[in-house]
Amino acid sequence: MKVLMLNGSPHETGCTYTALCEVASALKAEGVESEIINIYGKTSGGCLACGACAKLGKCVKDDIVNELIPKLQECDGLILGSPVHFASASGEMVMLLDRLFYANRKWLKNKPGAAVVSCRRAGSTASLEVLQKYINYAQMPLVASQYWPMVHGATAADVLQDKEGLQIMRQLGRNMAWLMKCIAAGRAAGVEDPAQEPAERTNFIR
Repeated sequence: MKVLMLNGSPHETGCTYTALCEVASALKAEGVESEIINIYGKTSGGCLACGACAKLGKCVKDDIVNELIPKLQECDGLILGSPVHFASASGEMVMLLDRLFYANRKWLKNKPGAAVVSCRRAGSTASLEVLQKYINYAQMPLVASQYWPMVHGATAADVLQDKEGLQIMRQLGRNMAWLMKCIAAGRAAGVEDPAQEPAERTNFIR
């Protein structure tokens, strides 16, 4: 089993990375592999709303979004990590997720997902809500911890002193591993994934 982690911070080994590493340590203890991918500076802008990805199965912008598609297919779980920028996820993270989830959410359905944020002081719950919306949109079971999955600190060294935050990260990793194993056991026992109705697209114009 493998969990893919996306780090949306401009600091590759900063606060968000430190939090994700703590999750990874708990996953490893449960026998689950993980990979942290730093995405900052690797996107070529936001979604064009061109709709081409529905036909192509990939984005028309050939950057890290398309590189992540096979990794989404192969992973068993996904964790989205971002620092808090103006009480929201980083702009680079949002640009990537808009395109990645719109084009490829089918590869994530029924795979456990979680969000992690880091902040100096505030804006954490608002940022979690932004990231968790992508997880909900893809019909991924949302993995929780013993508290909202966040760490506090202005530097990675600060985060290492956030004992509660680090404990939350470890519990998140254990919960993620448990849920993945439960899903695998259910499928092995013959429990099928939920049936999916054809999509009904409507608006509020009558």
